[in-house]
Amino acid sequence: MILIKVAGMIPMRVRGGLAVGPRRTGPRLWRVAATATVFAVVALGLSACNSSAPNAGGKVLAVGAENQYANVISQIGGRFVQTSAIMSNPSTDPHTFEVSTSVARTIARAQLVVQNGVGYDAFMDQLESASANSSRDVIDVQTLLGLPLDTKNPHLWYNPVVMTKVAVKIEKDLAKIEPQHASYFATRLRAFQSSILHLDAAMTKFRHRFSGTSVATTEPVADYLLTALGLHNRTPFRFQADIMNGVDPSPEDIAFQQSLFKKHQVKVFCYNAQVSSTVTVAMRSLAESSGVPVVAVYETMPTPGFDYQTWMLAEINALTKALTTNTSTKEL
Repeated sequence: MILIKVAGMIPMRVRGGLAVGPRRTGPRLWRVAATATVFAVVALGLSACNSSAPNAGGKVLAVGAENQYANVISQIGGRFVQTSAIMSNPSTDPHTFEVSTSVARTIARAQLVVQNGVGYDAFMDQLESASANSSRDVIDVQTLLGLPLDTKNPHLWYNPVVMTKVAVKIEKDLAKIEPQHASYFATRLRAFQSSILHLDAAMTKFRHRFSGTSVATTEPVADYLLTALGLHNRTPFRFQADIMNGVDPSPEDIAFQQSLFKKHQVKVFCYNAQVSSTVTVAMRSLAESSGVPVVAVYETMPTPGFDYQTWMLAEINALTKALTTNTSTKEL
């Protein structure tokens, strides 16, 4: 198996939500080592892929770089689309992901790709460039939203408004690829939009009860959702960014974060269940000993048993439980 390693990072296994191995270094955004040797080998391996038939049993071949995007593709595409997710394991750190030739082959054959952008899954750009495919349509969410590359928080999917825009674009592109099924895709898009309205209602109800409540976080994974729910994130973004980028926060920021728990200035601690470090584990322990409930958040959709909408609802329900009964949800 050929592996394309993430540049500037040390591969790490995550077991039971705790990181095992050396501390990660470099930016915690997905990177692919763009060496001539690696991509020459990958391109050579993909040449055979491009000679394959583009469809599987008449279905559109689609890829979501993260499984939450793959799930939305499936909801819109239904029986006429075969969807694969590149990142789908909620027990691993997505930022230390290594790309195999099987992943490269899947991307090479895809007719529709949805990726996050903002540097989060930059390996997708590298692999798409290594496998020219005139029939492949790429939806880059960053580009779709018109966001700059230096957007501070790349976890765009935690904003349901964003995912609705993604779904609309998916429906449009699938109709272009398979115009004979356009009405089918349109019907499924309406069903998706209807379910998002139920999610919106849950968010409105939450805001009416808890708007202005202070919370703390390890990193900005769920910040878009927290903002939409009217919660006040007391953790300095500098602290969040340092944790996200694998950098030790300053002593001042650590002390401030600790004070949030010790002085009971926050009601919930949102903890990235997929990535941990000495600092974040210590913060989780302090939150628990201080009586602050912990709510797990994820960078890829927990599976099985969830679609995008029920995942977001589960996070809202976990936050509600934390605020009403002081109960932690350490795993969805």
